[in-house]
Amino acid sequence: MSDGVRLNKRVAEDVPCSRSEAEAYILGGWVSVDGVVVEEPGARVGHDRRIALLPGATAMPIAPVTIVVHKPAGVEVSAALIDPAQQEGKQRFLKHHLHKLELVAPLEKSASGLVVFTQDYRVLRKFREDAPEQEIIVEVAGTISEGGLQQLNQGMKVSWQNETRLRFATKIATPGLIDRLCRDVGLRVLAQKRIRIGRLPMSSLPPARWRYLTPVERF
Repeated sequence: MSDGVRLNKRVAEDVPCSRSEAEAYILGGWVSVDGVVVEEPGARVGHDRRIALLPGATAMPIAPVTIVVHKPAGVEVSAALIDPAQQEGKQRFLKHHLHKLELVAPLEKSASGLVVFTQDYRVLRKFREDAPEQEIIVEVAGTISEGGLQQLNQGMKVSWQNETRLRFATKIATPGLIDRLCRDVGLRVLAQKRIRIGRLPMSSLPPARWRYLTPVERF
């Protein structure tokens, strides 16, 4: 598609509609070129190509999305985790959903668990102004120092789950913090898994899979 005219121009002429409506159709995944959906308004198409709108096509603006990922341990946090082949649920994936997507809950490479990306300014504001509590399960080795649990409980809630597992509940979980806090009380972190952010549990989301936040879910 290196020659020809821009797809949004062809759609505007063929439907017919305004150029902005044509772009909305394309970004919304409603336009096919010779039977293949194309989501780039600037794609070049020849005059002999067949342009069609899919059933149910709408030029309504695309609502911002929030995406929840179960990050495996040892994997860097990036939008590359959002592979369409790894999606859970039935909401239509659009390339536009990756546009201006921001990470709002960082997680260090060695840890696993919930990671959140969003386009929604309301979610961004929530995390920036009143970050939700995070629940993190931490596997540790070593012997905790005397008074170590009380020390860990300064500014967060920490409790033993069993002899080698701690539960952290905190609004402050910057990468590296839990490792440092545990090291200060004689413990070595073996693994971390974030299982909840605010009111959102990881639930049954499998490792390396992702899904869209539903309209009824809140942090």
